[in-house]
Amino acid sequence: MRYRSGLMIAALWWGSLTALGFIVVPMLFTLLPSPAAAGQVAAKLFTAQTWLSIACAMFLLLIYNQKEALTQDSRARAAIKFVVTGLLLAVLVEFGLSPRIVSARADGSNLKLLHGLGSVMYLGQWLCAGFALWRLSRDK
Repeated sequence: MRYRSGLMIAALWWGSLTALGFIVVPMLFTLLPSPAAAGQVAAKLFTAQTWLSIACAMFLLLIYNQKEALTQDSRARAAIKFVVTGLLLAVLVEFGLSPRIVSARADGSNLKLLHGLGSVMYLGQWLCAGFALWRLSRDK
């Protein structure tokens, strides 16, 4: 039961990152009348995604970071590293990078660099969630 619920949570995490980052946000910039409006909506969606990522990662840590789970299952040991890294990336983007993007938008300095860095960190989080899902779904 524990492993199936953890697998479902990992799938939710990776799937939500995939849907938002590769489908929803690009569509916003295509469908909304201005890039500024699309950016504002995207920022709110990325904040919601961060909280979902934090919740998923914390549940995965609670499920798999128990002594008996780690000693009995090599999948859990491998996945925990990716979960922690993905969690750190989510927190860094939301609380470290996003405020800088907001302030750079006001004065125009380094906005392109900060957006690029945020995209790379989002991709890193997506990869970590994907690798965690991959490791947890492997046969023993």
